[in-house]
Formats: sequence, structure tokens, C-alpha cells
Amino acid sequence: MKLSQQSQSLIESAIRKALGKYSCGCEQTIVTDIHLQPSPNTGELRVFDDGDKELSFVTIEEWLTYEGDDFYECIERQLRLILSQLKENGELDKLTIIKPYSFVLVDDDKETISDLLLVDDDTLLLNSELLEGLDEELDSFLKELLEK
Repeated sequence: MKLSQQSQSLIESAIRKALGKYSCGCEQTIVTDIHLQPSPNTGELRVFDDGDKELSFVTIEEWLTYEGDDFYECIERQLRLILSQLKENGELDKLTIIKPYSFVLVDDDKETISDLLLVDDDTLLLNSELLEGLDEELDSFLKELLEK
């Protein structure tokens, strides 16, 4: 599924609105994760904190017409990209949320589908793209090591 620029902007705005509730520029004092709940049935994206307090809400019309079986996989890639851009732009640096915290993709029952982004100064969250080809590289390294 390819989202239009308008839909991407709506998602970014919803996430920024949610983050706005944690950006006072003061000391980091809040312990929470941010949960993103897209719904293929209603087209809604709801953003919650750990206490199920709704931080923002938006309707993405394109989600209503998507008929594929891989809705959450497509949404996961798109949300990761948006969150990565926000992080690269420094928009996650001045939040009052204590690190480490995560952005979590959840389904309609609020069950975790995946961790989209871990925000921490010292930790890197591994995903399938990072691990792609790792087995071959490790096998090659071990073979070279044993041959010497």
C-alpha cells in the first residue's frame, strides 16, 4: 500500500500532536511508551500512552479502501519511516518522557504487533532489515577464521 502525501502528513500531524503533550522543554519526568493503533475497519489512527489515555486521533481514508491481507505489515513500514524521520529531525530529543521509551504498533485489541522505534541513547532496536544477510556474513567470517 502506497500512501498519498496527504495521508502521510495526517499521520505525522497526529503523532506530532501526541508528542506535543510531552514537549514542555522541562525535566524528563514521565515514564510511558507511545502506542499507535491503526484500524483497517474504520481507517482511524489512535495514539495512546501506557495508561490508555488518547493523545491524538485521525482518520486515514485510504485505509478504508485497502483490501490486502498485509495491512499491519504495510502500516508498520510506513510508521517506522515517519518515526525515523521525526527522530532524525530531532523532534524526539526534547520530550519529557524518560528514556528509554518505545513507539509500539498495536492492534484493535491493544495487543502489541511490533516495536516501531526505541528511543534511547545507548540502545539500537534490531529489525529484519538490519538482520538481512547476517547469517551469510557470520558463516563467511567463521569460515575465514577457521582457515587461518
